[in-house]
Amino acid sequence: MRRILLILFCVLVIMVAAPLVFAAPGAVHCGKLLDVRSGRMLTDQLIVFDANGTITAAGPAASTSAPGGTTPVDLSNATCLPGLIDVHTHLTGDPTNNGYQGLGISVPREAITGAKNARLTLRAGFTTVRNVGASGYTDVALRDGIDAGDIEGPRMLVSGPPLGITGGHCDDNLLPFEYHHTAEGVADGPWAARAKVRETIKYGADLIKICASGGVLSKGDQPGTPQYTLEEMQAIAEEAHKLGRKVAAHAHGTQSIKDAIRAGIDSIEHSSLIDDEGIALAKQHGTYLVFDIYNDDFILQEGAKAGMLPESIEKEKKIGRLQRENFRHAFQSGAKIAFGTDSGVYPHGDNARQFGKMVEWGMKPIDAIQAATIRAADLMGWSAKVGALEPEHSADIIAVSGDPLSDVRVLESVKFVMKNGAVVRNDFGAK
Repeated sequence: MRRILLILFCVLVIMVAAPLVFAAPGAVHCGKLLDVRSGRMLTDQLIVFDANGTITAAGPAASTSAPGGTTPVDLSNATCLPGLIDVHTHLTGDPTNNGYQGLGISVPREAITGAKNARLTLRAGFTTVRNVGASGYTDVALRDGIDAGDIEGPRMLVSGPPLGITGGHCDDNLLPFEYHHTAEGVADGPWAARAKVRETIKYGADLIKICASGGVLSKGDQPGTPQYTLEEMQAIAEEAHKLGRKVAAHAHGTQSIKDAIRAGIDSIEHSSLIDDEGIALAKQHGTYLVFDIYNDDFILQEGAKAGMLPESIEKEKKIGRLQRENFRHAFQSGAKIAFGTDSGVYPHGDNARQFGKMVEWGMKPIDAIQAATIRAADLMGWSAKVGALEPEHSADIIAVSGDPLSDVRVLESVKFVMKNGAVVRNDFGAK
């Protein structure tokens, strides 16, 4: 008896010292629910999920049962959608850290910035992101902190430092020669590039980001100028794919886009000066195109105040409208397009402002929403767990007032966010 009492006492002490918290199954009752695969708006739907935050059932409320003893979250006056996905983010950066102002940002400070922006992004309804470029593996630390439950943020795939040529868009060209400064992702030549792929994966990268062409916000180069060669990109793609990673290529320039596609790159970021041959190649290879067509507005209206270089603003003036026209042409030609915004160029949390631009430049609302759900999930290799409200998928649910199929801009005012079965935000006041 004394032995039994001692055991019970020890168990009690452990429970008091370290109380265990168990997840619980639950359900969400949606007045309307957008089926992103079919594009149909369903009414009076119930989404049921288990203690792991995985959807177990989704269907009409009249014929779908909530787990015993649970009261569904009441969103009967709202429209539910899957959590949104942005495949081109820079959570550890801010618009005010551009140009020379960015030189004063340390790696630890960048990580803190990432924690702030991760929360803003999640609360805006983006429950999954792909982060393509960060200094000092700050995005790896951010991803791991979110996964551990230490901080609030979206589910992440991260690239770590982007790869690029000496003096290219992915180098740091702000300091003079006497500083002998080179960005950590610089690698010239096929074998050096292979080694850099191995290094970034060693330190936690889920994918590889490269700079195939010049860029807008970098100093001393032009967006349309090729940087990595076809041979270098082939080596990167082969090495990354061998190690189970996809590759995203920053590519504004016409030739760089086509070289990247031929090299086996998985997605073309920006895609600004793509031509008919590039579109045909993307379709032939199944390559995703990612057009960040909102941030032209921010750069031209706010870039100078945000510290962007005057040459960067001039470059954007030349390329912004062309990018939007080519977005429309690529979509109408049947190319695969995923939703990516280049967040960090503009303030985080405003990601959904791109939906309106996508509709303005040729998409229907459902096309833009699919780009940010099932298409983005496919690019990330996560189609089986995010991007749709279906059994076996994560219970990532957002809700808005109004109908996004009639006015896609309602997605700029998300009022409810659930990630993996846990409520992050509920402005409807539902219990």
